[in-house]
Amino acid sequence: MIETIDALDRKILSQLQRDASIGLEALGEAVGLSRNATWRRVRALDQSGVIRKRVAVLDADMLGLNLSVFIQIRTNRHDPEWLTHFAAATREMPSILAAYRMSGELDYLVHARVADMAAYDALYQELIRRVDMSDVAASFVMEELKETTALPL
Repeated sequence: MIETIDALDRKILSQLQRDASIGLEALGEAVGLSRNATWRRVRALDQSGVIRKRVAVLDADMLGLNLSVFIQIRTNRHDPEWLTHFAAATREMPSILAAYRMSGELDYLVHARVADMAAYDALYQELIRRVDMSDVAASFVMEELKETTALPL
């Protein structure tokens, strides 16, 4: 378990956010550590859960998923059973990339990526079939100005 994240850990994490496939030798050179010291730090970051997983970030447009949509959801039910059911439904639907419980007037915000409007309609139909909601609205992304998975370190 890591007690504190120091400057070297932050350098390692910054490098891994840019390229998780970087080898230990190159990573060590980039942060000024030996291969073994780098390995120990990366292992500790992995084991502590700071590094949740390592993934490839894909180009959605090149894969035919050209429509990014944010779905705003309001519900009249705020009981744990409904939330459990809603969370399970969103996890089981591959087109849904993220789902958030919100503060304020909006109850939930869902981000999805689909091929086109017909695919969005199919997603919408599936979601309302699975979960009782009082109001659903969607906003479609016209231009992506910034999207990143990198956290500010």
